Amino acid sequence: DDWPSWYAEHRVLPYLRSAVDAGTVRPGEAGVIEAVCERLPALAGPAEPPARLHGDLWQGNVLWGADGEVRVIDPAAHGGHRETDLAMLRLFGCPYLAEVLGGYEETSPLADGWQDRVGAHQLFPLLVHAVLFGRGYAEQALSAARSTLAG
Repeated sequence: DDWPSWYAEHRVLPYLRSAVDAGTVRPGEAGVIEAVCERLPALAGPAEPPARLHGDLWQGNVLWGADGEVRVIDPAAHGGHRETDLAMLRLFGCPYLAEVLGGYEETSPLADGWQDRVGAHQLFPLLVHAVLFGRGYAEQALSAARSTLAG
């Protein structure tokens, strides 16, 4: 019912704590991500009903067939905000991303300002990667948080 609070409390903040504990996000840096979480209700755009998300949508899980068809594999399906999968595609790259986004806009237009919210949707996967793979992802998470606040 309240995606911004759920996302902050159950996705972003637990991994932020883990990243701080692991030393990949410095304690003095955590505040910028915490500020996004505090302001997320105002930053998240208009409320929408939950959407079924792939949950791990990056280019490795999008297969382009020789027959011209696209297959999406390896889902970690859950309910969430529909902008999240699109932010994942932008984060880790996707061939034909402009066409994918164009097709999405044509079929189910996104709320105004969605591009300013991409960084907020990228915080969770970036913090997961920071915990698993180190400081480079922490720096990306901090950058995404700053861009979201500047938005």
